[in-house]
Amino acid sequence: MREKIFDRSTLLRRIEDLRRRDPAVKIVFTNGCFDLIHVGHLRYLWAARGCGDLLVVAVNDDESIRRLKGPQRPILKLDERTRILAGFACVDCVTWFDEDTPIPLLERLRPDVLVKGANYTLAGVVGHELVLGWGGEVKTVELTPDRSSTGLIEKVLAMRG
Repeated sequence: MREKIFDRSTLLRRIEDLRRRDPAVKIVFTNGCFDLIHVGHLRYLWAARGCGDLLVVAVNDDESIRRLKGPQRPILKLDERTRILAGFACVDCVTWFDEDTPIPLLERLRPDVLVKGANYTLAGVVGHELVLGWGGEVKTVELTPDRSSTGLIEKVLAMRG
């Protein structure tokens, strides 16, 4: 598992090496919190992987999730989330970012395809202008109905009464 988890600089070197060896390789990028990983995430990641040759998943670190989702999140810490994601056969590389958006990572990685869930419009996909600007593609994939980390947390809390 750990052989798929890379800090930013190591990931960038590996992708540069891969592109030198195979200029036609199609790098797919997606990002998110991936807190309380569920079957919806797995289906989403398999769909993203189908958009190219290598799937890079960038995960918000714990502090950026707290800024985005509130002080009670994340439920699962970064190390656990990255290990789970690395365990999926469809995921080739996992990294993390501490910024509120993945834009600095996108600028350096320059993926060929940026994938987000179909709940986003093109204009709502952070970094779409960058990817389209260097000739890449932005794709959305269908989400699994009634599956979200926030929804699962709310359901558990409601059960507690």
